[in-house]
Amino acid sequence: MADQTLPNIADPSLAASGRRRADWASRQMPVLEMVRQRFVQEKPLEGSVISACLHVTAETAVLMRTLKAGGADLVLVASNPLSTQDDAAASLVEEDGILVQALRGEDTATYSKPIRAALDFGPVITLDDGADLVSTLHKEYADSLQSVRCSMEETTTGVIRLRAMAADGALKIPVVAVNDAMTKHLFDNRYGTGQSTVDGLIRATDILLAGSTCVVAGYGWCGRGVANRLRGQGAWVIVTEVDPVKALEAAMDGFQVMPMLEAARIGDLFVTLTGDISVIRREHFELMKDGALVANSGHFDVEVNLEVLEEMAEEVEENVRDHVDAYILPDGRRINVLAKGRLINLAAAEGHPAAVMDMSFSVQALCCEWALQQDGLEVRVHTVPDKIDDWVARLKLQGMGIGIDTLTEEQDNYLRSWQLGT
Repeated sequence: MADQTLPNIADPSLAASGRRRADWASRQMPVLEMVRQRFVQEKPLEGSVISACLHVTAETAVLMRTLKAGGADLVLVASNPLSTQDDAAASLVEEDGILVQALRGEDTATYSKPIRAALDFGPVITLDDGADLVSTLHKEYADSLQSVRCSMEETTTGVIRLRAMAADGALKIPVVAVNDAMTKHLFDNRYGTGQSTVDGLIRATDILLAGSTCVVAGYGWCGRGVANRLRGQGAWVIVTEVDPVKALEAAMDGFQVMPMLEAARIGDLFVTLTGDISVIRREHFELMKDGALVANSGHFDVEVNLEVLEEMAEEVEENVRDHVDAYILPDGRRINVLAKGRLINLAAAEGHPAAVMDMSFSVQALCCEWALQQDGLEVRVHTVPDKIDDWVARLKLQGMGIGIDTLTEEQDNYLRSWQLGT
C-alpha cells in the first residue's frame, strides 16, 4: 500500500521554475527524448510500479517523465539529503503528477523515512543511487523481495555494496549495474563528475585553482575526471591511491602520486572520490596547513571523518561562507569543510551536465524495459546488455552530428575468422 504522506516537497510554488529547468535539460538530452517518444507509442512499462531513490534534479525529472510516458506508476525519493533541487521536485508533483518525497537539507532521520515510503509503494522495479533502497528492502522488507523483479544501480558506491551482498549470499533479487555500462562510467563518471565537482568547488569557495595544490583521493573514473579538470584549471594535482595499477596509471598520466600522509602536509584543497570510509582522518587533519579546504565527491558522507575532526576542534564556525564550515583546532589552524562532507557537485552546484546524463538515464530507462521483458532473471549483479550500450552510443553520436565507419563484409569476416592471418 502506497504511503499516504506522499507527496512531500518543500514548496509547490517552485514548480514553474523546476519545469523550465527540466525543459532546458531535456533539450540537451536527445537520446532520452528518442526513448521517451518510443515509450509514448509502445508503453513498455504499462502497469509497472517503479520506486526510485535518486538525486532529485532537473535531469532526473526528465528521466521520470520518460518512465511515466512508458506507462510506469512512479514514486521518487531523494538519495542524498543535500542533492535535492526543490524546484525539480515541485515540478514533478505539480506539473507531472508524480509522487515525490524529497526536501533539500533533510536530517538523517527524516531522510530515511521516504525510503521506506518508496518500498511501501510495492515496486516491481527499483532504481537506486547508492543501494539504499535495495539494502533497506533486504533488511526490513524481506516479505516483499519476491515481488521485486529487478533493481537498477546507478553509482560505483552502490555497485560495490551490491557485489558485497552477492559475495556474502545476501542478495535476493537480480540487479543491473547501470553504473558499469560503458556509456555511463566512461562519460558520466569521468566528464560529468569531473566538470560538476570543479564547478561545486569554485561555487563554494571562489578560490583560484591555478597554482594551488589539489589532492585527489582515488583514481577511478571519477577521480580521473576530477584530476584532469583540476589540471586543466592550472592546479598542481596530487593523486593518492591504494590500488597499485591505478596509482601507476596516474603517474603515467603525469600526476604526482604519494600517500595521503605526505599529501596532507602540502595540499591546499582535498577531494575524496573513493567510495570508502575515513579516507581523510585524524592523522591527516593533524598535518594539514592552516586554511586547507576539504571536500568529498563520493556518494556517501563517510570519506572524510568529520566526527574525528569535530572532536579535534575547539570551535566550529558554521557557514563562514555558503557550504563552508570552519573547524578551528587548538593550535589556531582552520580546516574548512565543504558541503558538510556530502557530494560537493550536487550540494554546492547542479550536478552533472544534462548532456552526459542523457546517456546514463537512457541506459536506465532501457534497462527497466529490458528487465520486464526477461522471464525470471538470475539473482546476481548483471551487466548492462551490450545492445543497449551500443544503441545509446550510436544515438549520442548522431545527436552530436558525428559519423563513424562501418565494417566491410571482408573486414567483418576477417574479425570473425581464426584461419586468416599474416
